[in-house]
Amino acid sequence: DKAGRPIIPEAEELGSYGKLRWFNKAFDKVTPKFERELSRTRKPRYNVTTSDDPVMEQFAKKKAGTVFATDSMVAAIMCAARSVYSWDLVMTKQDGQVFFDKRDEGNFDLLTVSETAQEPISDDKDNINGVSQLSKESTAANGNFAQQVLMDDSAEKAMDFGAKDPFVEAGEDAAVSGYRYRKWKLSNDVTLVARCELDGVVESKGAKSLLSIKALTEFDSKVTGVDWRQKIETQRGAVIATELKNNANKLAKWTCSALLAGADQMKLGFVSRVHPKDPNVHAIINTQTYKPKDFAQQINLTEGNMWGVFKSIAETCLKMDDGKY
Repeated sequence: DKAGRPIIPEAEELGSYGKLRWFNKAFDKVTPKFERELSRTRKPRYNVTTSDDPVMEQFAKKKAGTVFATDSMVAAIMCAARSVYSWDLVMTKQDGQVFFDKRDEGNFDLLTVSETAQEPISDDKDNINGVSQLSKESTAANGNFAQQVLMDDSAEKAMDFGAKDPFVEAGEDAAVSGYRYRKWKLSNDVTLVARCELDGVVESKGAKSLLSIKALTEFDSKVTGVDWRQKIETQRGAVIATELKNNANKLAKWTCSALLAGADQMKLGFVSRVHPKDPNVHAIINTQTYKPKDFAQQINLTEGNMWGVFKSIAETCLKMDDGKY
């Protein structure tokens, strides 16, 4: 605006796809004394890159925008200043349009653990508390948690979110997700179209609240400095503060994605190893609920700044010659 403050653009809905399963409210009551074992889902979960998304292809043909990406890619760019570990995206510029994609063999979809902790994590590939093993463990736990806390279709019929899921074949038993394709006009040149993902729905005060569901993982309280089982009920603030310090980038990206998708609530699960030396068995010991806008304030994530960062990167990309970068 005229005062030099970044303007927060309004989202325009282009279409919704897939289904949203209902959140099982029993998981709001989980405590360290009444923990639940984290079960493993066998259902495949699709996370298709921008250029392979058939819905995106249609929007690009219709010239619905000039920049195309998924919510996690937009969030990674918006929170780039918080990242410590390297990551990359492939950018393709063609006929006045820019597409962000993840690299086929890349690690873009893997979650980081203790990325922003003061004490760096070991780089040893075989160490269960090393960067790469923790990353795989956390990514699996996050996916398992998001499926486990939702009701089965048989118990409570999933809410049809829109047209059918563009990535799941008919009759295939895959993880259920809801997708919102949304558009933001940032300037005369930059119009972003993004696929945003939602994980579930809950009845709250008589209204339906759309959910973003994520899980934080505890591997060894001796390393992180706060024992969740002892503190999560009496000193929740201390647990969250430590997570914000150690996982500033991951939590900021999750919050960004929830804001982009227009989620009403974020459900954060606290998943801990049952034994610190065994990375394969976990328990859910708590679930917390936040409003994305409130949580953004708590972690000093300014929406105007977020959009300012993305717009400046998008403008730079749109000035490039056609090609792959």
